[in-house]
Amino acid sequence: MKQSAGSMISFTRPDGQSLQGYLAKPEKTEGAPAIVVIQEWWGLNDQIRGVADRLAQAGYFALVPDLYRGKSTVEQEEAHHLMTGLDFADAASQDVYGAVNYLKTLTDRVSVTGYCMGGALTLLAATMVPGLASAVVWYGFPPLEYIDASKITAPILGHFATQDQAFSIETVAELETKLKGANVDVEFHRYLAHHAFANETAVGPNRIPITQYDPVWAQLAWDRSLTFWGRTMWPQRTAR
Repeated sequence: MKQSAGSMISFTRPDGQSLQGYLAKPEKTEGAPAIVVIQEWWGLNDQIRGVADRLAQAGYFALVPDLYRGKSTVEQEEAHHLMTGLDFADAASQDVYGAVNYLKTLTDRVSVTGYCMGGALTLLAATMVPGLASAVVWYGFPPLEYIDASKITAPILGHFATQDQAFSIETVAELETKLKGANVDVEFHRYLAHHAFANETAVGPNRIPITQYDPVWAQLAWDRSLTFWGRTMWPQRTAR
C-alpha cells in the first residue's frame, strides 16, 4: 500500500473552535492552489485520505476537515447515525469555512469538493463561504430549499448517477435550473452509474447495495474535474 502523503493538522473555525483535518501537500507547493475535500458519511477514512493524496499528486494542497471529530465507521447503521447527528449548517459555515480560511494562508485560490454527504455539504458551503474559486459536487444532494442560489458566486461542476437510489435523478435537473436561473456558472454531468461510482471501495459483498464503483465513469469524472480545476484555479495564460 502506498504511503500516505499527508498528515493531521489543527486549524480554527470562524467561531474560534479548533478542528483537526488531514492535509496532503503537493511536491511543488509554491503557487499551488488548494482544495477542501469533504468526506462521505463514513468519516475521515483511508479512502477519503486517498482522494486528498491524489489531488496532492495533481499539484494541489488538499485538506479533509474531520467533521466527525475522530470517529469513522464501515457500518452503514453507524454511518447513518453519525451523519444524522451532524449539524450540516454548522459543518458548512464553520468546519468547511475554517478549512478554507486555513488554506487561504497558503494560496488565494481555494475550491471545495465532496462526495455523497460531502457533495451536499459542498453545495451548502458554496452558499455560505465567500471567495471560493470553484466547487465540485459528487453525487450529493441537500434539500433544494436549503440552496440559496443567489449567494453562489463560484463556478459549480456536478457529477451525478442516473441509477442513484439515494435521491431522484429528476431533482438534479431542478437544481440545475435553479442555479442557472441565478446565473451561476454550472456544468452538470450525468453517468449511467450507481451511487458512489467514484469510490473504489464500493465493491464486493460488503458494499451498500445502492453503491457500485465504476472505474470507467470514475476516471471520466476525475478527468473532467481536473480540467475544470485547471480552468478555475490556475492563472490563465494569455496568448501573445
